Amino acid sequence: MTPRARILATIDRKPTDRTPVDLWVTPEVLQSLREHTGQTDELAVYHHLGLDKIAWVFPGYGSGRFDPNAGSGETMWGVPTRMMNAGLATYQEFGTPPLGDYADIAQLDDYALWPDAAGFDYAGARQFALQARSFNFATIGPWISHFEIYCQMRGLENALMDIAADPDFLDATLDRIDAIQTAMLDRFLGEMGELIDIVFISDDMGTQESLLISPGSWERHFRDRLKNWCDLIHSYGKKVLYHTDGAVRPLLPGIINSGIDILNPIQHICPGMERDALQRDFGDQVIFHGGVDNQKVLPFGTVDEVRRETRTCIETLGRNGGFICGSCHNVQAGTPVANILAMIGEVKGLVRHSQQLPPVPTRAARLSVTPHTI
Repeated sequence: MTPRARILATIDRKPTDRTPVDLWVTPEVLQSLREHTGQTDELAVYHHLGLDKIAWVFPGYGSGRFDPNAGSGETMWGVPTRMMNAGLATYQEFGTPPLGDYADIAQLDDYALWPDAAGFDYAGARQFALQARSFNFATIGPWISHFEIYCQMRGLENALMDIAADPDFLDATLDRIDAIQTAMLDRFLGEMGELIDIVFISDDMGTQESLLISPGSWERHFRDRLKNWCDLIHSYGKKVLYHTDGAVRPLLPGIINSGIDILNPIQHICPGMERDALQRDFGDQVIFHGGVDNQKVLPFGTVDEVRRETRTCIETLGRNGGFICGSCHNVQAGTPVANILAMIGEVKGLVRHSQQLPPVPTRAARLSVTPHTI
């Protein structure tokens, strides 16, 4: 099977020759993989490693190419950015939030840097998607978000306070953030056609130990907005990958019922995110993507420990199929190349006999999901 065929068959719960393996990396790790493979082109690196890469196709805005690891400057939402060093890694951080001092909904009309859906580089996205297709890779894009963008524009402390103290301001701002991205998404999907397979929705709702917001607040402010995006994406025949880090177990029934197809990154070291329990409660409702621990095992473990971690993910999250193995979020700077190769090699060595997997649940079945007591 080609990488794309393997990914799409897994999402559709059809027989595959083996579990697919994807990889997310930081720029430092990508450079180490370039040196290891002797390839300079990013897609060629993934091809050389034998990955079932889901290639990111994110349209730039204006004259800029979308790059979450870009240097100092300004996002398309007018949020200033700066680069910060942390050990071996360099990370992008957000500066002074442009809506941080706003106290009234009417002030939103005066903000001059709301993006325009016409300003995105759809042609550039098509060009990159064509390159990905030349490697037989599946594609994912664009990157869209509600709460993460709100936090960038408002500041994290203000954003969390708004949930309790100024929910009307939160909703008014989210309405604008939603409308701009919905218009962009609709045009993007129309112009990309068969060159895009999956849409990436990112909204971190958890910390290492618990939730960022309560289930009630999530239901009020985010459930319907997420469902509307899922419905739009599905109307184009595409799949939804939803990303949220952290301990988000109490929110999963609502997130899944909203219509997502793939859940990422499965940060199983967080409370409530244990792999066996997620498979038991949601394994027939959603595809799992990620799973292999990148906080301890991948960066600091031995090759054998990485192989065991990878095998455990396949045996739990992939027990009945429906699993795309990969690093739990980006592999971090300083991670040994040997450990990355061990993860990939373990997946490719555990060839799963082709089998007819459980059918994709109907919408009615999705709505029957109920929380399991933690």
